[in-house]
Amino acid sequence: MRHQSVNKTAHKPVTAELPLDSIIQGECVTALEKLPANSVDLIFADPPYNLQLAGDLVRPDHSKVDAVDDHWDQFSTFQAYDAFTRAWLMAARRVLKPTGSIWVIGSYHNIFRVGSILQDLDYWILNDIVWRKTNPMPNFRGRRFANAHETLIWAAPGANAKGYTFNYDAMKAFNDDLQMRSDWVLPICTGEERLKDDDGHKVHPTQKPESLLYRVLLSTSRPGDVVLDPFFGTGTTGAVAKKLGRHFIGIERESDYIEAANARIDAVRPAEAATLKVIEGKRALPRIPFGNLMEAGLIAAGQTLSDGKRRYSATIRADGSLTCEHDGRTLEGSIHKVGALVQGADACNGWTFWHVDDGKTLTLIDELRETLRRDMAA
Repeated sequence: MRHQSVNKTAHKPVTAELPLDSIIQGECVTALEKLPANSVDLIFADPPYNLQLAGDLVRPDHSKVDAVDDHWDQFSTFQAYDAFTRAWLMAARRVLKPTGSIWVIGSYHNIFRVGSILQDLDYWILNDIVWRKTNPMPNFRGRRFANAHETLIWAAPGANAKGYTFNYDAMKAFNDDLQMRSDWVLPICTGEERLKDDDGHKVHPTQKPESLLYRVLLSTSRPGDVVLDPFFGTGTTGAVAKKLGRHFIGIERESDYIEAANARIDAVRPAEAATLKVIEGKRALPRIPFGNLMEAGLIAAGQTLSDGKRRYSATIRADGSLTCEHDGRTLEGSIHKVGALVQGADACNGWTFWHVDDGKTLTLIDELRETLRRDMAA
């Protein structure tokens, strides 16, 4: 998943419209420059790591390790790698929506340089994620600790970016009602998922597991979003995007990887649309002030609000504030402030405390808010 470049539509030139669910063959920066600005919701990038391998790596039994020695991972100097990184990150930022975000994965060879350049370009780092591998390759030379993790950086286009997607409640449900942490324990790509050629050799040396991309896309995108991978490789991002009802755009340079990616993605069966709904808590819902209920005619000035046991009552004023007489004092303020004052509490959620009281029934004002939300979404 580390490279630049088509599915069956890749021979078509990139136009001003997005080439959804296809792979563009070519160098990543050139291809990115042809895409419309502010057009993609999420970028996942698995760029060359610049591993700086010197000579073959062998096991204790003298067999050769199938390491990353491909030409696309080789740069003459750190300066050349930095220039490459800066170029593609600048091009990526242009196509990213203001409400979008970007993921970049790397190892100790490159991730610190990538992080520094991200910040130089005014991206705003939201999290770094440690992918701890359950089955890492051992350190055969015995001269260092075994490299058992990689790092992912998740960033927004800028410090003031708002509206980027984070499906907090969905990830909490995914994690047995516990907050999803920034250390992810997942296996590397093995078994039937690992793509191999007719001779049994790996098609791509750094194919990422689908479980990793599943978590990335589930947490930071929504069904129908456009996910761009500028180093598409054998198409892990595209396969998971199709499975989860997202659109993908891949950029890849190598024809062999493109052919493998096409076959892989064609075989994916997307999930049913009804199963793709993302669970959302109230923090993800649009904010509706109390005054909006008055504008919608759901409540009116002069009506009485009471708590659930009718111990306290207050009158709605035209500006949406409440007033009430309590212990010889006149209290006034918002639904939250007056709710706290009558109880002698430091704080109160007025939405779940106050009810519209017509003398016969009590209707929680939070239910009226939900009614307005449904009407606004219709």
